[in-house]
Amino acid sequence: MTKFKAAIAGCGAIVFPHTHSLDNLGIEIAAVCDPVAERMEKYNCAKFPGYEAMIDAGGFDVLHVCLPHYLHAPAGIYAMERGFNVLCEKPMALNVAEAETMIKCARDNDVTLGVIFQNRYNPGSQMLKKALESGALGKVKSGYLQVTWFRDEDYYINSGWRGKQSTEGGGVLINQSIHTFDLMNYLMGKQFSNIEASVSNRAHPSIEVEDVAEGVISYDDVKISFYANTIHPYDAPVKLELICEKGRASVSGDTALIEYSDGRKETAKDDDNLPEGVKSYWGQSHFRQIKAFYESLSRGERPEIDGEEAIKTQRIINGIYEAAL
Repeated sequence: MTKFKAAIAGCGAIVFPHTHSLDNLGIEIAAVCDPVAERMEKYNCAKFPGYEAMIDAGGFDVLHVCLPHYLHAPAGIYAMERGFNVLCEKPMALNVAEAETMIKCARDNDVTLGVIFQNRYNPGSQMLKKALESGALGKVKSGYLQVTWFRDEDYYINSGWRGKQSTEGGGVLINQSIHTFDLMNYLMGKQFSNIEASVSNRAHPSIEVEDVAEGVISYDDVKISFYANTIHPYDAPVKLELICEKGRASVSGDTALIEYSDGRKETAKDDDNLPEGVKSYWGQSHFRQIKAFYESLSRGERPEIDGEEAIKTQRIINGIYEAAL
């Protein structure tokens, strides 16, 4: 994989899991861009104020998109139209239409589009997926997910783009809880059939987007209830649970547990040695997904989470917004 070179668009908070992963994979970071010059000082590579100039300069194979949400689709499309592969942070776009355009652009230009949903690569997630696919748990009967975190007014005000519909695309759904919706949909393994939901802003008067969301996602006769907010006193562990014919599968934080009806139990989790600079709710799986992405490139294969896979979660998030109108 050392034959590849990467460029990174955006050097904000989420960039570290990418640079850390690339460094450990031995992949050269050929260029970075960010409108804030100080953020780029520590990188020993070409530096640009914006993604267009960086992409036009070339000299890399993969663009890592770590920009604010509203720039994910424009930067990704700009790169793919010029023949570069793209690995984009979540969400892949602000809406389904943008996501569809990205997928078409990748196909038309014969390049690879990957989207970061690293929690699928957690050991616990893989354990649950295997148990569900093998039939060991039987059919899913019902379930729920919960994301209750804390974000103060400064979090939104100081960013310049969060809290605005045109730049963030939404609030607690598309930003904080999208990973948990993606994990739930990954475990279910099929398309939802209906959504009933409500969203509201109850504690952040300075923002345009929701800080509370609740509802039910139906997969035919299976109903998954959800609740998410950014007004909890602290960042509580994410919770996900699937009630199945032969037991219960659950996630709390990065720990997964299977409790079979016959009394057997299985558990899996990551170790606690997070790299310095990586937040606990990001976890360790950026490295696993980024490694898998470059391995798929080296084989000439599609990555596990490409645009067509990631748009499934985009449809859920935007489907909730539409249902709440």
